[in-house]
Amino acid sequence: MDVPPQTGPTPLPLSDAGIFQHLEKSDQPRLCPPAASAHHVPESMPQTPPFSAMFDSSGYNRNLYQSAEDSCGGLYYHDNNLLSGSLEALIQHLVPNVDYYPDRTYIFTFLLSSRLFMHPYELMAKVCHLCVEHQRLSDPSGDKNQIRKIAPKILQLLTEWTETFPYDFRDERMMRNLKDLAHRIASGEETYRKNVQQMIQCLIRKLAALSQYEEVLAKISSTSTDRLTVLKTKPQSIQRDIITVCSDPYTLAQQLTHIELERLNYIGPEEFVQAFVQKDPLDNDKSCYSERKKTRNLEAYVEWFNRLSYLVATEICMPVKKKHRARMIEYFIDVARECFNIGNFNSLMAIISGMNMSPVSRLKKTWAKVKTAKFDVLEHQMDPSSNFYNYRTALRGAAQRSLTAHSSREKIVIPFFSLLIKDIYFLNEGCANRLPNGHVNFEKFWELAKQVSEFMTWKQVECPFERDRKILQYLLTIPVFSEDALYLASYESEGPENHIEKDRWKSLRSSLLGRV
Repeated sequence: MDVPPQTGPTPLPLSDAGIFQHLEKSDQPRLCPPAASAHHVPESMPQTPPFSAMFDSSGYNRNLYQSAEDSCGGLYYHDNNLLSGSLEALIQHLVPNVDYYPDRTYIFTFLLSSRLFMHPYELMAKVCHLCVEHQRLSDPSGDKNQIRKIAPKILQLLTEWTETFPYDFRDERMMRNLKDLAHRIASGEETYRKNVQQMIQCLIRKLAALSQYEEVLAKISSTSTDRLTVLKTKPQSIQRDIITVCSDPYTLAQQLTHIELERLNYIGPEEFVQAFVQKDPLDNDKSCYSERKKTRNLEAYVEWFNRLSYLVATEICMPVKKKHRARMIEYFIDVARECFNIGNFNSLMAIISGMNMSPVSRLKKTWAKVKTAKFDVLEHQMDPSSNFYNYRTALRGAAQRSLTAHSSREKIVIPFFSLLIKDIYFLNEGCANRLPNGHVNFEKFWELAKQVSEFMTWKQVECPFERDRKILQYLLTIPVFSEDALYLASYESEGPENHIEKDRWKSLRSSLLGRV
């Protein structure tokens, strides 16, 4: 298949195996120092490292080395790996002391998974209590030297929590506890006061940005109408199609990537866990995560995928002339191919889904005019057989490219999101949260954290392409056909082929157009 070269990031090879096979194992970067070094930290705390640093060359760094108190403190290890523990012991393990700071992989994993057992505000209250009691922060005559040693560590823990799980702090109880503990730390030292201020200001900025984003989403969904309604009331207002707005498939793929990265960026890691939260058998209280708000950004992203699929189908079914429909199909094939090269697998899959919807796939005369070789290759890439083996191979290639990237364009990895959620769902369903002895099954949560932290690395990539407001506005707000309207448009373009289709066409004409 001859495809003209495109400018932009190094394209991912369109094959189902062997991506980046030329990389020897020894060439792959080792990203994480041995975890033992994370246990005893110097008095000046390190900066929070990037998410990719949670991984080493053998996969997930989870060697939390045993110390005397761990072996008898309700935590169970095997080969230096923490496998399980009582909830109380795991909470103790989160709290630093003068000689100890928890490994960062542990902090992330526990903060992510603990919400399956208790509300974040309850965990925060326990952490504050342990810090205050154990470190004697409540004692005004306490050893200043002792406080000087422990304060930066507690501050670092709070910083990691606010940076990685900022949405937890929409709860006023969380914010109250945070400010109370931060105030105790800051009361003695000017340096800490500045750091505390900085941490809280940064958190407030993040929460303000989230509120603004939610307002924009609400505005978009409140103004969205069905395309057929607009066609009937103001037919002249839909003279344009996507090709008149953006004739270049490469530019459209870039603008789609803008939308994907912005929406990904607002998904909190905890939303993956909260999507599957059920009542903990040891908790008598009603689960707090029945509120829709807890997974709103994740749901908005899934809705975007559905919208893009329907937009593609609408644009293909709209034109009256067969040659215009064929041109539109070829245009979207080129857009999908560019999404693949960029590493934007979510838009790619949404476009393929739209083209495979029945109202589009039944247009046989239209498809007869389309050169489908490129589409066949893309479909092969996203083929669901063998648990999406081809796609997973391509995703690994994109992830490898991202690790060794020299430009921000090559860092982009946007996974096929529904499959990522499905993987996490099956991981969650496949293992119990607690062992028969009541211990928390921490081995399961290492695995969960591994999948979510990889996503965290990908969502932090800044989009390197220039924004085009006009194209973005069209993609996000142009009305699309409902499923019924798509079928009607499809039958109007290429008539029904059998009695079932004929009856459906008649019924749709009657209900949607008021014609018999």
